Amino acid sequence: METDIVVALLALFGTLVGSISGILIANKLVNYRIEQLEKKIDKYADNQEEIKERLVVVEQSTKSAHHRLDDVVAQLKITEHRKE
Repeated sequence: METDIVVALLALFGTLVGSISGILIANKLVNYRIEQLEKKIDKYADNQEEIKERLVVVEQSTKSAHHRLDDVVAQLKITEHRKE
C-alpha cells in the first residue's frame, strides 16, 4: 500500500513539474512573440513619420509646380491674345 502512495506522489510531482515547465515555456514564447510584434510596430511607426515628412515635401513641391503652371498658362493666354 505504501508503494501505491509513493507512486501516486511521484506521478503527481511529475505532472506538476511537467505542467509548470510547459506553462513557463509557453509564456516565454508568448513574450518573445509580443516583443517581435512591438519591434514591428515601432518600425512601422518610424516609417509613418518618414512618410509624413516626405508627403509634406511632395505637397509643397506640387503646390509650387501648380503655381508655375498657372503662370505659364497666364503667359500663353497673353501671347494668344496678341496674335489675334
